[in-house]
Amino acid sequence: MTTLVSWPTRLPLPTYDGYALEPESAVTRTDMESGPARQRRRFTQTPTRIPVRWRMSAVDFATFEAWFRLKLDDGADWFAISLLVGSGIVAHEARFVGQGNTPYKAVPSRGGAWIITSVLEVRERPMLDEGALEILLAEDVVVLFANIQTLHTTLHVGLPVSIRW
Repeated sequence: MTTLVSWPTRLPLPTYDGYALEPESAVTRTDMESGPARQRRRFTQTPTRIPVRWRMSAVDFATFEAWFRLKLDDGADWFAISLLVGSGIVAHEARFVGQGNTPYKAVPSRGGAWIITSVLEVRERPMLDEGALEILLAEDVVVLFANIQTLHTTLHVGLPVSIRW
């Protein structure tokens, strides 16, 4: 098994401009001759496409180009990158799928910066598990988080050091 290449820490993460989560459908639909159409789930795991945009300095763009070619085998390999989802910025396995026949588009802008756009495909978006979902559906989230903060403060600020974990 090979080690997954990571997004270089010296490069910026994608900006909010144009950022979107575009999950592929896991459902197939069959129109019936009469009556309502039938739908069923075909897959339990479907990829998500995420249009991304980076603003990079010339040095960062040069680093990106070399990383893309030398570490990702011209974009053929999967890599680890932190991306924004509903639960915050979390690690994903992604690869470049680009648009059309190009894996990314780089356009120079004023001041020597570069605007790089692409589409990433992620294997599986991290999300809440069923237990966490049930808690959030059953509880008042504002009260729940307030109680968690109170517990944290009591344990880590209010108690003497001698009786802390």
